[in-house]
Amino acid sequence: MLQADLPRALWRLVNGQSLRYRCWDDEAVLYNDLSGATHLLGPAALCVLEALRPGPASAVSLASRLLNEFDVDDAAALDGELEVLLRELSQLSLIEHCPC
Repeated sequence: MLQADLPRALWRLVNGQSLRYRCWDDEAVLYNDLSGATHLLGPAALCVLEALRPGPASAVSLASRLLNEFDVDDAAALDGELEVLLRELSQLSLIEHCPC
């Protein structure tokens, strides 16, 4: 996917993902029931995953949710950080591009 396409791309949870996790302070342990892997995630990752629970969302929509949830000083920097976060969550097989 091209860099310019990322804001318009839709993301979704991998089909069948149940998002079982436990939180402690600013970290959460999430069990991927599809792969059997356990992941240590931060609050921004959990926010994105919870935002995708009801259905697919664009990177723009996810950025807006992060801005509402957290005290972000540099909204422009958030775009780059969100791109990295989406890529990492995808590599963990927690989310994927929505073909719709």
